[in-house]
Amino acid sequence: MLRSLSGRFLILTLLFVMLAEVMIFVPSVARFRQDYLLSRLERAQIASLALLADDMIGADLEEELLRNAEVYNVVLRRDEARQLMLSSPVPGPVTDTFDLREAGPWVLMRDAMRQLIQLEPRVIRVMGNPVREAGLLIEVTMPTAGLRTAMIDYGGRVLGLSLAISAITAVFLFLAVRALLVRPIKHVIQQMQSYAEAPEDARRIIEPAASITELRAAEQALKSLETELTGALKQKERLAQLGGAVAKISHDLRNILTSAQLFTDRIEQSEDPTVRRLAPKLVNSITRAVNLCESTLTFGRAEEPAPRLTMVQLAEVVGDVIDGERLAVGDADVSFAEDIPATLTVRADPEQLHRVFLNLVRNARQAIVSKGHPGEISVAAEEDDRAWSITVTDTGPGLPPKAKQNLFTPFQGGVTRGGAGLGLAISSELIRGHGGRLELVESGEGGTCFRIILPKSVVALEDAAE
Repeated sequence: MLRSLSGRFLILTLLFVMLAEVMIFVPSVARFRQDYLLSRLERAQIASLALLADDMIGADLEEELLRNAEVYNVVLRRDEARQLMLSSPVPGPVTDTFDLREAGPWVLMRDAMRQLIQLEPRVIRVMGNPVREAGLLIEVTMPTAGLRTAMIDYGGRVLGLSLAISAITAVFLFLAVRALLVRPIKHVIQQMQSYAEAPEDARRIIEPAASITELRAAEQALKSLETELTGALKQKERLAQLGGAVAKISHDLRNILTSAQLFTDRIEQSEDPTVRRLAPKLVNSITRAVNLCESTLTFGRAEEPAPRLTMVQLAEVVGDVIDGERLAVGDADVSFAEDIPATLTVRADPEQLHRVFLNLVRNARQAIVSKGHPGEISVAAEEDDRAWSITVTDTGPGLPPKAKQNLFTPFQGGVTRGGAGLGLAISSELIRGHGGRLELVESGEGGTCFRIILPKSVVALEDAAE
């Protein structure tokens, strides 16, 4: 019980209520003591009035008056004259004197606590103002035994009442906390445990139902988290299934392309000038397709293979991509432009760099063709002391809003109808493998521009990552 929220709340409630009662107990006992002493002064004053009415009273009557007033003697000061009104033998010396005329709250509480802890009976002197201005001062000598007994009896009743109030309050608060907090929290915990058993099951996602604002906000945040996690797990499952299918297809496609490589040897022997000019490009394309199939099989087992960095003539890689895209244009009015220095070399994996440019240029061509108007695709490059910067710009219709939001996310950043949304995701991953970055510079009705940044050194790579 001590480890539960409701149990600890119950104990804290008892402690705090008792602390509040203690803060009430001390002033209450001090007030009771003051009233007790004042009542003894009042009784003594009434007894002294009997003597004033009749100067001659017997010893038995005087003893009875003092016994009823519970004092040993009474001194009354009238007209600056101090007069012993009633007296009887005092069993011991007077140990303390208390003046109730000027006693403040702190003095009264201090004296009351001292009275409670004083076990031995004593004789004290008490002074105060007579009631109804029947004199200047009244003073009595009295025992403390009766006073302490009355204080203990009163304090016991106060503590008993305090304990009863504390217990009742704690029980009600305990039940309220269980109903308003503990049960809703247990419901959330049970839902979380249920969801953990089958996170792919969307039916187990929590539905916020708490009436408490803070707890409902927690349930809504949990629902959002579970929804995203369920979607991610389903996406992961689809990716795993797709990866297995692609691996199988790539395995068979590699065998087909290997056979196609054998046929290209005979094509190269053709005497037709056009065939002899296009045959090397066909051979390179088939070789790249074979390599891509092998890379896909490797990716299905682990990750995209690390780039094999060499110094590459950038103009040759870009020119090869553009030559292939010119053949794919067909009747569409799409022009290409290159602004790359012939001597510019970059440190990169030529095959992976070719894949990146092929994705970017092909996306640009498809965007322009879908627009149905003439357009241009340009590739430009420059370098400084730290990095190479390459831009691919087109005059197409720009990217749709959904594509911008999930630009480099697999299966979500598709630009063309029917596209899988893998091209830019793969390109971004390949460039990151080079220590660089692929970024969208701008996209609108005037066209789209992508920039590739390839670092020249490790220091530049770190800066680019930052």
